[in-house]
Amino acid sequence: MSRMLQIICFIAVMVCLLSAGGKVYHTATPLKIIYPDYFGNRIMIPADNPTTSEGVYLGRMLFYEKALSANNKISCATCHQQSLAFTDGKAFSAGVDGTLQPRNTMSLANLLWVRHFFWDGRATSLEMQAATPLTNTHEMGQSLEVSANKLQKRYTPLFRNAFGSDSITGDKIVKALAQFERTLVSANSNYDKYLRGEYQPTASELHGIALFYSSPEPTRHSRGAGCGHCHGGPKTFSDLFHNNGLDIIPKDAGREKITGQAYDSGRFRVVLLRNIALTAPYMHDGRFTTLEEVVAHYNEHVAQSNTLSPFLQGNSNSVNGTSLDLNSQEKRDLIAFLHMLTDSSFIRDKRFSNPFLN
Repeated sequence: MSRMLQIICFIAVMVCLLSAGGKVYHTATPLKIIYPDYFGNRIMIPADNPTTSEGVYLGRMLFYEKALSANNKISCATCHQQSLAFTDGKAFSAGVDGTLQPRNTMSLANLLWVRHFFWDGRATSLEMQAATPLTNTHEMGQSLEVSANKLQKRYTPLFRNAFGSDSITGDKIVKALAQFERTLVSANSNYDKYLRGEYQPTASELHGIALFYSSPEPTRHSRGAGCGHCHGGPKTFSDLFHNNGLDIIPKDAGREKITGQAYDSGRFRVVLLRNIALTAPYMHDGRFTTLEEVVAHYNEHVAQSNTLSPFLQGNSNSVNGTSLDLNSQEKRDLIAFLHMLTDSSFIRDKRFSNPFLN
């Protein structure tokens, strides 16, 4: 090695030592999240929390860690169970004090594309979202400071690997959880396989796809359900907020509580339809227990109100009709398509499973 090269190497080592306070730490390994091209690249990864293998592993551990709750009995996975596409099958989940939450637990899939979290969109990042249930008195009920202290003995090496420091903080806890949750990509349903040319839908499923994406135009004898207007396709999330006609006078003001605007009354975030057959009960208040009830609502029971979504107004397959007016076969076909969105490999993926049971 030449004298000049030795000097350059020495300077590089010294810079690393000085920047690390005299300590040499492991550099976390960047992790690229893989997803289909048709999902699009409008993803959300903040500059101060890049995705790394070590950060994701730590986040997975924390996702299943019950020490993050005040009674050491609840973890994130208590309400977000992988077998149910990270929901829990209940209308309302119970927190550490037994209090039921005011809204239904949402699925945690394909969050990489989301910009507004919770039914009312009050959190604008996964990091903000993660902090809310951890610290809410009626959910996991524990401050981030207390959680950090409880993790000190067992988790120091994992935090060092993920963030280059022995210190455990609330900020790092939510960052690690967010990193893990961004990797929860569901992209292998029969619908995905159909898009890739690997699955041939049944006649009922194909008709359901056509109904989902088509708007009813009775004067042209063109039938449809118009679902795609709000859901924007079942591949990823939509950040739209709509009043979907559940009530004439909403019992829950929804997004209006966040914006203070009357036009947001009864408006909630449009949910992910992927794995929808696994995530019952449905709606923000869990009022519907089956997909048949959901389709019946949009077909026959949409309540008129001042803030009803424009896509649900005058939406009918009959000339001058007052309801969507799908027939029995069309409703069955639409549900057949919704079942195509179940991703069995997602709910069995060991990368997302409880590491304490592996």
